[in-house]
Amino acid sequence: MDSEGSRRQFKNIDEYITTFPTIVQHKLIELRSAIKESAPEAEEAISYGMPTFKLNCNLVHFAAYKKHIGFYPTHSGILAFEEKLSIYKHSKGAVQFPIDAPIPLDIVREIVRFRVKENLTRAARRRKKD
Repeated sequence: MDSEGSRRQFKNIDEYITTFPTIVQHKLIELRSAIKESAPEAEEAISYGMPTFKLNCNLVHFAAYKKHIGFYPTHSGILAFEEKLSIYKHSKGAVQFPIDAPIPLDIVREIVRFRVKENLTRAARRRKKD
């Protein structure tokens, strides 16, 4: 079960989720719900072949793989929560939540709220320049 995003174009997040086994679908639905709860004004999209939430620009992405769920809150989202994410494999802009363990939804919610503030602040600065 590789991420289908690199091989298929999906119309929406629901279509993306249905391509995975039921247990993975439940994890993706949980993750999506946590993101929506933390960023209710964000719009859902498919970007880079992955489920994406946008608020003025990309907010976060996520994707399912054979052994993990990838969560992509940008470099700033990883950096701001590096200590809390230290038990998970992560890189500059992504974190991997093992497929066989619960997703830390509280941390996801915190990161998404952080990214919302960041995107809104950036948008306000751009408006001031105009």
